[in-house]
Amino acid sequence: MSLDTLLPVLALLGLGSYFQTVTGFGMGLIVMGAASGLHLAPVATLAALVSLLTLANGALALPGKLHHIDWRAVRAATLGILPSVVAGVVLLHYLSGTAAGVLQLMLGAVVLYGGIGAALRPAALSSRSGDGSFFVSGVCGGLLSGLFGVSGPPLIFQFYRQPLNMVQIRCALILVFTTTSAVRTAYSAWQGELASDVWLQAALAFPVVALSTIAARRFPPPLSAEATRRVAFGVLVVLGAYLMAGPLWQWFAAPSA
Repeated sequence: MSLDTLLPVLALLGLGSYFQTVTGFGMGLIVMGAASGLHLAPVATLAALVSLLTLANGALALPGKLHHIDWRAVRAATLGILPSVVAGVVLLHYLSGTAAGVLQLMLGAVVLYGGIGAALRPAALSSRSGDGSFFVSGVCGGLLSGLFGVSGPPLIFQFYRQPLNMVQIRCALILVFTTTSAVRTAYSAWQGELASDVWLQAALAFPVVALSTIAARRFPPPLSAEATRRVAFGVLVVLGAYLMAGPLWQWFAAPSA
């Protein structure tokens, strides 16, 4: 990765680290979305880099905050995520391109609808959802991750709808995504996919991620709980539109190709 490419990637990682520390999610969305859209680096390289640095973000963001975590919710969501990631990857191999596009379009429409509805009415539920609901959100998130590399929407929606304070929500999400990244990193290492240049790039990016994470802990934006929920649900709207854009573009562009 050349210097002209590395500097924008480092800037995106810094922005993603700050946003994730404040909201509990966003590093993968910001880095993968912007960097791959601008063709700054191969998607596989970006994914490996994001996974490694999500571990660093979690290690710096969570100390002293673990007592805020709803461990039952995190455990239920994680139990749903881990097997469904594998199921999503296997399912992708069996789906034709058209079938995968239809599924992605449907999922994007559901995420978009949920994000718009929640953004318009951002108040939390009156009572906490059951553990089974967190498990289902983990299954859906894992399937999305395995199929399309986007695991956040169901989990973001699930946690941000709970009657929890912002510290509890963001710490739970950071822990869930850190755990997922740990599994992905271990699997990539086992497959021999973590080349030396990825480790070098991660080492160069670590100070940026560390400073951004510490800055977010010490100087969070002055947003109310309702405003933070609106931001989170607004991101869901963007994610839903993003999921729908890919297959729609392919279908409409196909006749002229």
